[in-house]
Amino acid sequence: MAKKSKMSVLKRQRERKKAEKAAMKRETRGQKEKEPSDSDVATQEDLDGYGVGSDSPGDREEGDS
Repeated sequence: MAKKSKMSVLKRQRERKKAEKAAMKRETRGQKEKEPSDSDVATQEDLDGYGVGSDSPGDREEGDS
């Protein structure tokens, strides 16, 4: 068998480490894109709790004027 040079081994290690880092970035980016979509949307219950829902008395007063 031929003897492996140290430079080629180091090069493969660098490439593997770089690929692993890129894979981790893709994974975390995918998680970040999924999470905000669920938490950014307010439900009707949330809006009612803040007094912003469609049954708010302020909406009726403006419509009656």
